[in-house]
This record gives sequence, structure tokens and C-alpha cells, in this order.
Amino acid sequence: MNTMSIMLILSLALTPFVVQAYDINKLRQLAAENNVTCMLVFGDSSVDPGNNNHLTTDSKGNFPPYGEDFLNHQATGRLSNGKLAPDLIAEVFGYKRIIPGFLDLALKKEDVEHGASFASASSGYDDLTANLSNVLTLSRQLKYFQHYKIHLRQLMGVEEADKKISNAMFLLSMGSNDFVMHSLGARRLVVVGLPPLGCMPLIRTIKGTTNCVDSYNQAAFSFNSKIKAKLEANKATLGNIPPKISFVETGKGCCGTGTIEYADTCKGQATCPDRSKYIFWDAFHPTEKMYKILVDEALETIGDILVP
Repeated sequence: MNTMSIMLILSLALTPFVVQAYDINKLRQLAAENNVTCMLVFGDSSVDPGNNNHLTTDSKGNFPPYGEDFLNHQATGRLSNGKLAPDLIAEVFGYKRIIPGFLDLALKKEDVEHGASFASASSGYDDLTANLSNVLTLSRQLKYFQHYKIHLRQLMGVEEADKKISNAMFLLSMGSNDFVMHSLGARRLVVVGLPPLGCMPLIRTIKGTTNCVDSYNQAAFSFNSKIKAKLEANKATLGNIPPKISFVETGKGCCGTGTIEYADTCKGQATCPDRSKYIFWDAFHPTEKMYKILVDEALETIGDILVP
């Protein structure tokens, strides 16, 4: 693939919308025809499958009630009740059930060959953000990716490993270092924009309101607009969020009071009886249902980057 294909997903629209249909079989066919058999993930808590379990930090979710709806009800470190977006995307493409963390000590050969996540909860656009929480900076994530490339070459040989990485789907859930990723071999890159931060339960609680905080949403919108402009300059494809979605509870999370608890403060808390009605699992992170809705809508556009 000679040109970089990029998609921007403006995630977590908090107004009602209806998901459009898509053809899973066609997507799987495109992935197979173009040898997209590997997914490599970078970013923050939205895509961290448990790398922080191996770090000395409170920013982790390897305890109940996280993972209540995951395989075997296991709390893997994913800050949700179930799977994250990378797991769901890979599952649709049919080449991986879940995307493991690179720091997982139980990684097997087939895991390495089919991708990994280098993401770290509480990481941010500035390395200082990650350092404050003692988690992986994006710089460190990229260094681990270099280690991954070396290991993959040892397993498969240089030519085959480099071909796999060149054909891989890269997912960056931070939004600011896509061109760094391209220089390291990324050719199919999905970039996740900032959600409407002012609608997160934690932000509403901190600001003492039950309504979305406009100033935070405007900041996110401004950031996404600038990222979109940069991506369009590099032949980007914009993945539009549909106009309607249906949830009963949009202002609180499912864990505890739903207003303040997340990560360590969610530990051992009671959860809502019907998480399908909730956008958020805790006061900051979405439920698996919300991730699935976003992925379902994004898949049609993701299909565009599978074609050389």
C-alpha cells in the first residue's frame, strides 16, 4: 500500500441514534484479500486490555466489578464490563477474539503474530500526563512497539514480519501522533477523536451539574476539528457518527453511585442490574454495549482503509 489511509472516529456521541447495517462477510473478505491479519493498538484506557496490571499505578481495572460480562467474568484490566473496541473490531474481521496487552506475561506465539495493544490507562497526549500516574507514555508505547517488531522478526523472519506490520491495522486512541506512527510502518491507521468530555459523569460531578459541561465539549470539538484537518491533508476518510442512539441512562455510570467512581474507587462497588441501559460502566468509561455501537457504525468506514 503506497498511501496512508486514515479514519477519524468522533467517538461517544451522547444523543440518540440508530446504527446502520453493514456487511461483516464483505469486511472479512476485504481483510483476508489484503492480508490484514494483525491489529496493533496504542493509546489510553479506552484501548488498554490490561498493560497497567504490570505497573505500580492505581489506574487499572483487574478487579471486580470490571469484567463482569467479559469471558468467564474475568477482570482482565479492561476498564469496562466487557470487551473494548479493538476486541470487537478484531472479532468482526475474524482473526482474533480479543487483543492482548503487550506486557501480558502469558503472550503466546499466535498472540504476537496477530497483534497486541501497547496502550496504557491514564496515558495522555503529553508524556507528563502519563508520568503523573506512573503509566506508559506514548513514547514508551512506541518503544515497546519497536521491541514487538524485533520479536516478530525473530519469529517470522524479517521479510514476513515487515510485510505483516505494513498490512496491519493500527488503532490510535489519542489522536495526536498519527504521523509518528506512519514513520514506524503504519499504513492503515484508525484514529479515535476525543469524545464530548463534558458529558462524562465524572466531569458533571466535579462541576456540580447534571447537564453536560459545554466548555469541555467545545474543547474536545476544537481538538477534533484540528485533527480532522490534519488527517484530510493526508487523504483521510472521516467516519461520521450517526444522529440517533437509544439509552435510558446517559448521565451516570453503572458502578456505585455512577457519578464519581472509576478505576480503583470502583473496586468492589455494586453495579446496576441492567447495564444495557447505560452508556457508561463507571463515571468515565463506556460499557461494552456502547463500544459495540460505535464499532458497528465505524466498520463501514473502516472497510475503506482495507483496500490498497
